[in-house]
Amino acid sequence: MFDESETFDRALAKVTKTAQRVRDTIPYRTVGGKFDDWSQSDPSWWTNGFWPGLLWLTWRETKNPDLALWAEGVENRLDQTLEDYLGLHHDVGFMWQLSSVARYRLRGGETARRRGLHAANLLAGRFNLAGRFLRAWNDDRVGWAIIDCLMNLPLLYWASAETSDPRFRQIAEAHTETVMKNFLFSDGSSKHIVEFDPQTGAYVKNHAGQGYSEASAWSRGAAWALHGLALGARATGRTDFLAAAEKVAGFFLRSLPSDSVPRADFKAPQDEKNHKDSSAAACAAGGLLLLATLVPDAGLRAGFYQGARQIVASLTEHYTDWEGDEALILHGCGAYHNDRPGWEDTSLIYGDYFYLEALARLQGREGLF
Repeated sequence: MFDESETFDRALAKVTKTAQRVRDTIPYRTVGGKFDDWSQSDPSWWTNGFWPGLLWLTWRETKNPDLALWAEGVENRLDQTLEDYLGLHHDVGFMWQLSSVARYRLRGGETARRRGLHAANLLAGRFNLAGRFLRAWNDDRVGWAIIDCLMNLPLLYWASAETSDPRFRQIAEAHTETVMKNFLFSDGSSKHIVEFDPQTGAYVKNHAGQGYSEASAWSRGAAWALHGLALGARATGRTDFLAAAEKVAGFFLRSLPSDSVPRADFKAPQDEKNHKDSSAAACAAGGLLLLATLVPDAGLRAGFYQGARQIVASLTEHYTDWEGDEALILHGCGAYHNDRPGWEDTSLIYGDYFYLEALARLQGREGLF
């Protein structure tokens, strides 16, 4: 039987234990049960904010001073990435919302605030005015936008509130409007990548990206859409954002298998390549719990809450290894199409972050990152 409070305590204890070894390195996934370290190999990797985010979530509950020290150590390591600039991308929200902004909200500090605002300006600088979208990645993909970027927009909403400058929020709302118009299929599933003409802003085509095909439904993309739209609805109070989040949530819940944890793509052939993705489940669970606090309809509130709780219960009962692997949850999938051995069935740091955040929401915690 899934016990929310007991599981939350066990997860906090495990993060604290894992942190004794990992400290201020920057993990991405586990290899042989141990987290790796990306602080040297790729300091601008998009997931490099999730470990400090996980540490701050745990520090909120335990006030263990070592956790704060190591989270700040990661934040300091990321300074060189800010200064180098060229390796940065649309995921600066993931990187600094969960490190600098989380620290600033919990403990204050002008250095953390400055880093967060610096990152917000870099993200806002990726806005394409003609197409009203935030550009993804770098190099020759000047007209590309991706569903993942919705999850980075809280950095812009925070920057607007922090500076009383509406520009950041205006960009976030414009990008979300473009997503609702161009990314969502009629059934509530989502495209991963949409290519626009960077000069005119006209829609060109969509790409499969991490999904099975252009017409399929990458499950973590659906989770990004669900959670990101819910975050936008909370930040703005816009009912159209909320309605879009409800539509995606409906698709996600309808498409779940019996154990409530999806494979990497909802619509792909059920072959051996379509691995389970616990990270998609964890991210969606947090989004559903947030959505349950926003929708006015009591029936929808109950449905979203129960759907999220069932996902977290299944992750706890079938996807955890409390004594072995350093990660909280197992069986994450980096991408459906993956040429990197070991990435198709592994533990992912962002899966752990969203799992702990969902557990915190189930405990009624507010002010998450």
